[in-house]
Amino acid sequence: MTTRKILKSTINFLKKEDGPTAVEYAVMLALIIVVCIAAITTLGSNANSTFANVSLNAAAKGGAAVSS
Repeated sequence: MTTRKILKSTINFLKKEDGPTAVEYAVMLALIIVVCIAAITTLGSNANSTFANVSLNAAAKGGAAVSS
């Protein structure tokens, strides 16, 4: 390939709009993943606190047996 051909193909590549669009989608995906991880972590902490509270109350009442 000649230098002129390489330069022309490089300029054409930089003018295309596919690259920035892909980057925008990647950034949006990364933000969605961060929000999901934060939500799951929060829900996990809340569930852990709830189960610890239930366990503590069951132990205080003399065991984990459920009476009807």
